[in-house]
Amino acid sequence: MKLFTKALLTSSLLTAMSVQAADPITVYGKLNVTVQSEDVQGDRTTAIESNASRLGVKGAFELSSNLEAFYTIEYEVDTGSKDKENFKARNQFVGLRGGFGEVSLGRNDTMLKKSQGKVDVFNDLSGDLKTLFKGEVRAEQTATYVSPSLAGFKAGVTWVGENSSKQIDEVKQETVNGFSAALMYGDSGLKKQPVYAAVAYDTSVQGYDILRATVSTKLVGIKLGGMFQSQQKNDGLDDADMVESYDSDKGYLLSAAYDINAITLKAQYQDMDNQGSAASIGADYKLSKPTKLFAFATQRDIEEATDKDTFFGIGLEHKF
Repeated sequence: MKLFTKALLTSSLLTAMSVQAADPITVYGKLNVTVQSEDVQGDRTTAIESNASRLGVKGAFELSSNLEAFYTIEYEVDTGSKDKENFKARNQFVGLRGGFGEVSLGRNDTMLKKSQGKVDVFNDLSGDLKTLFKGEVRAEQTATYVSPSLAGFKAGVTWVGENSSKQIDEVKQETVNGFSAALMYGDSGLKKQPVYAAVAYDTSVQGYDILRATVSTKLVGIKLGGMFQSQQKNDGLDDADMVESYDSDKGYLLSAAYDINAITLKAQYQDMDNQGSAASIGADYKLSKPTKLFAFATQRDIEEATDKDTFFGIGLEHKF
């Protein structure tokens, strides 16, 4: 049995190496796990949470001197789930890129979601902007085009097919196509240019029309970010038989991060009409490039709720 196991392992490694030589792939992921106390509407619990931990493979293959195929297959791994079948689909797409830009097909984040860059400094945690803001959509049945960079500007559009889940007009009971478009300037990591800015718009994406503007910059060592968003539910707005219409809700987000050697101090506040507000503070301690310890506290004041929700967490993240 030992000889058989060694032979099987050797064969698997040789096969993987031969495949990699023909089509190089990158295996990547991260584990982000927190021990946290949660008080949600007076119900206090303590849990070990998995915060969008993930595993994926990606790669690219040169088809010609000016054309490349690329792909990503990624899954979320919920380490805190009671279910042993704890994988959920994330971005999974295939595409072509060249001097024309890039086109991808499959399951993907919309351009509006991508346009936020890194303004959300509590992404994937209890203070994530998606708790109050609509538009953080990862949809199946999508086609996305992103233009090449021109003087620091890029544009992109995502088509969300009517057969994608949640692409249903709940009033008319009809499926609809959705579109998400964005114009972006700079790089979200603020490494090449001192400013990142984006404006994006969703129409009929999972039942909402959304306008989003995002900006981030770095001043005297402090990374500052801001977002304005207007969101409106679009069910029934174009139906002559309907008298109901939906008002546009407006909100904003402000974030800041400051590095002191291996420590990053963070703060964020967001507010949205008819949804509520949320405030978060936290700190990261970098143990190495891929590994960090972190702590955070978030308080959410949900509209019409009787009590404020509070979250305190200490966690460990390792990327690979």
